[in-house]
Amino acid sequence: MNRLASPFNFPSGEIIIEEFSSGLQQQVIDLILGIQQNEFHVPITLDDQPDLLSIPSFYQKEKGNFWIARQDEKLVGTIALLSFSDEQAALRKMFVHKDFRGKEYGTAQKLFDALLNWSEERGIEKIYLGTLQHMHRAQSFYRRNHFVEVRKEDLPPLYPIMHVDSLFFELTLLK
Repeated sequence: MNRLASPFNFPSGEIIIEEFSSGLQQQVIDLILGIQQNEFHVPITLDDQPDLLSIPSFYQKEKGNFWIARQDEKLVGTIALLSFSDEQAALRKMFVHKDFRGKEYGTAQKLFDALLNWSEERGIEKIYLGTLQHMHRAQSFYRRNHFVEVRKEDLPPLYPIMHVDSLFFELTLLK
């Protein structure tokens, strides 16, 4: 893509990671649905993801949280941690705008590092995630960050499975 045609101004400020605030809800929805539906052709709608309409009450409780990545005032990425037991959580909603992927910006890694630091500070021992079979770059990212693939039947009973996910990963945090 011609960088001049991008909706973002290049070059610009650095990528900032911060906790979600309610004024960003529509930007989060637009980013996530745009990537899911238009880029990866996942048959999922906002109706399938009511958590996006209640991020604070769904994610920002117990040991969970939701972060956004922004460059200047533009939302460029998201990641969430959904706590489902005292020591276990699910990595959810990891999405990065295509113009901000890769090592040049390190957006995905910055988002993941925020989630990882949060998890370690709160005593999370295992993080699980689900993804799609054809999301090869995402799978490579997870493996680079020490996730190992697990069978669906080996997931914890309380793990919140998304109906579109077909591959599952686990990360054991070192103490």
